[in-house]
Amino acid sequence: MKIESTLINRSGQTLNVTYYDIDQEKELDNKKVRGVHAYCFCGDKLVIVSAEAKGYWTPPGGGVEAGESIEEAVAREILEETNMRVVRQEFIGYQDIFEPDKINTQTRHICLVEPVGEFISDPDGDVTEIKLVDPKNLKQYFDWGVIGDRLLKRALEKFPKLKI
Repeated sequence: MKIESTLINRSGQTLNVTYYDIDQEKELDNKKVRGVHAYCFCGDKLVIVSAEAKGYWTPPGGGVEAGESIEEAVAREILEETNMRVVRQEFIGYQDIFEPDKINTQTRHICLVEPVGEFISDPDGDVTEIKLVDPKNLKQYFDWGVIGDRLLKRALEKFPKLKI
């Protein structure tokens, strides 16, 4: 499925976004992925994170570091931002964000996670709080519009199979 939408970035610019459902990395056709976010299930709750300085809630995620695979970036970002270990992960989609000077490709995943210990702080200092929320209440924290609706639908469809 392909969805075309827009978003407003932190600079206030409206950017075009094109989202695609995918199930495997090879469907990216060798695109340079700059960012990852994951709909993480801990039990039957979704894990979300807040960065006080940014002023919003979001699924855990961040940048892909040099020499790191996409899956490694997902696992590292989740561990750093939530102190949870990825047990299993799958692709659910990706989006191209059309910035003025580049196309920013970001992947979206579903993960099963388990706590490693108590969340103290994000080593980068970005995430200041984490919550476990019922998926049906997700829009109380953030709304990614029609793309977010599709991502949540895909995550909930894949969740029972991921638990096996």
